[in-house]
Amino acid sequence: MAPRPGSRLRLSWTENVRFALVAMRAQKLRTFLTLLGVVAGVATVIMMVSFVAGFDRSVTTAFSSFGTHLVQFQKFEPRFGGDDRRDEEKNRRDLTLDDAAALKRLGTFAAAVSPERYLFAPVEVRAGREIANGPTPVGATPEYTLANHSSVQDGRFLIDADVRHAARVAVLGADVAEALFPHRDPIGRRIQIEGIDYDVIGVLDKKGSFLGGSNDNLFIIPITAFDEQFPQIRDGGGDTLHIATVPRRPEDVDKLIDQETAILRTRRKLRSNQANDFAIFTSMEMLNNFRQITGGVAAVMILIAGISLIVGGVGVMNIMLVNVTQRTREIGLRKALGATKRDIAVQFLAEAVTLTGVGGGLGIAIGLGAALLARVAFNFQAAAPLWSIVLGFAVSTTVGLAAGLWPAMKAARQDPIEALRYE
Repeated sequence: MAPRPGSRLRLSWTENVRFALVAMRAQKLRTFLTLLGVVAGVATVIMMVSFVAGFDRSVTTAFSSFGTHLVQFQKFEPRFGGDDRRDEEKNRRDLTLDDAAALKRLGTFAAAVSPERYLFAPVEVRAGREIANGPTPVGATPEYTLANHSSVQDGRFLIDADVRHAARVAVLGADVAEALFPHRDPIGRRIQIEGIDYDVIGVLDKKGSFLGGSNDNLFIIPITAFDEQFPQIRDGGGDTLHIATVPRRPEDVDKLIDQETAILRTRRKLRSNQANDFAIFTSMEMLNNFRQITGGVAAVMILIAGISLIVGGVGVMNIMLVNVTQRTREIGLRKALGATKRDIAVQFLAEAVTLTGVGGGLGIAIGLGAALLARVAFNFQAAAPLWSIVLGFAVSTTVGLAAGLWPAMKAARQDPIEALRYE
């Protein structure tokens, strides 16, 4: 019975793949050196996609912990690292509690207006023999929780009477509560902040960490009590007051920014041709900045991976050209027995694709292994999406096709008589 059309071609492809695997096992060192570039390139792609995806997930979660629609007005421009400021920033007027009151009174788009002060310096907080691990003191008002996407897990938060009377009450972050009262309910108990007694009235929900720092190592007291105990912040001429706001509806963020900016500019008597003498921080803008940074890093690493793949492809091409030369008599014999140019070309293309396909598989395994190690060892949520695995394998086989095309064409064009005479 005559074979069905195309059956020989399918069988030939399967046999070629099998022969390629046998040859790879027989020449392990040459195969390893040939595939090194492909393995490195694919592994780099998988690792970078995994780490960028994990970092993006961590950053998004961290920013979501204090609200993705936060709009904060402050004296200095938000920045990373270093304390050097332009003279224009240093000479700006401080924002005040009256500014916050005006935003609350005149603004129509804000669901909450929260004036806040922070002390970024070591402060001793203790309860008996227990001492907290350098928590950040925060002076706030009752609207802090709504503006910063926070909630109280136990007890209560500040109320207007606490602020009005500068009450010595404190709401603890989860880390501070665990440090001071590891086996007790902190509500109703007394702590000392730099030697001054405060009653604990609440504990905040746990938010987790961000970029190695805890979002839970803080305590909140009424802003009036804060100003009495730490007047150097209010009077120090630094970034003394932050005014955090959130819109009533997410789609009103831009309207809120425009309206509250206009209110502050009017209060500060700025002319239309003058720039703002205050900064506007939004969580979404900061999130986008982080994503641009990670995107830039990923682009550089993918470029490096591309170079590795090109180097790997050149190596595969050289090896396949060597194979063509070494197997010239085999090519002539196959052609003499009736093999077509297409059969010969498919044979060498199959070997090249098999070679780089194995390299791609090894690269994917190494990349996934690195992502798994990051999850286990560092609790970093690295994860490779399915599309990145498919892309890595597709790229490796594409490299094989590109690298094997010239050797395959060279083999297919061999004259059978000359090939049989080749020594």
